[in-house]
Amino acid sequence: MQLPTLPPSLLPALKHVMRPLVRLMLKKGVTYTRFADLLKEIFVDVAEREFRLDDKPPTDSRISLLTGVHRKDVRRLRAKAVGRAAGPSEDFSFGAHLVSVWLNNSPFCERPGRPLPLDRLASIGGQCSFDGLVAQVSKDIRARVVLDEWLRLGIVRMDDQDRVLLETMAFIPTRGFDEKAAYFQHNLHDHASAAVHNLTEDGAPFFERSVHYDSLSSTGVDQLREAVSAEGMQVLIGFNQLAAELEARDAPNPNARQRITIGLYFYTEPNPSAVPNPTTASSS
Repeated sequence: MQLPTLPPSLLPALKHVMRPLVRLMLKKGVTYTRFADLLKEIFVDVAEREFRLDDKPPTDSRISLLTGVHRKDVRRLRAKAVGRAAGPSEDFSFGAHLVSVWLNNSPFCERPGRPLPLDRLASIGGQCSFDGLVAQVSKDIRARVVLDEWLRLGIVRMDDQDRVLLETMAFIPTRGFDEKAAYFQHNLHDHASAAVHNLTEDGAPFFERSVHYDSLSSTGVDQLREAVSAEGMQVLIGFNQLAAELEARDAPNPNARQRITIGLYFYTEPNPSAVPNPTTASSS
């Protein structure tokens, strides 16, 4: 088997991409040894799942050749069946769905994108209550449990009329590392998957665009940050409303369902060595 030629630009790109991830690991106590063990599992799992010939599982020897992982380790890791691809957690999916219903579905919103304050109890607000909202999405989860957790995470707040007010236009916890890590896992994975597809696959690329400047003042950056927060959120709300309408109008066969992720991000850092550049827009 002939291995593909390594593009000379790939390793420098990977080195640059890994820097913020290594920064996170060092801040949270993940050592090189621990991450190397994890990376070995991922190499073996991806090779086993995505590099098959004629849809047959590859042998230990072929995985070892593809990955550079010793055959003894390949055999051990496959026997453990670790590193399986994981989707969003149930809490993540439930929370995102619940906020989407609140934002887009009657009687919980004034109009799509304008969520109403909800009476906490169904005994007061009837169907148009937080109890009613949770019951519409799941009969197995108590509304009080969801409310307590969402208050802790800063997703909702209570007013003096015992009504529940949505504090965010998406299920994005402001507190709680585990909850934020679920979004980190989901969003970064899907962004990276789109970028890797565009680098390696033929056919139509996924949409992936960015605008970047390197000679802005801190005042200009603050103004852009506010514009992205306000206007970018409106763009995402519009996509959310369209997705909700399409999901309700064009329900697919259960075996043909697809998921999507649409993202928007903003980042800034000091750039003391920048050379003034009028404007740069790039795409992958």
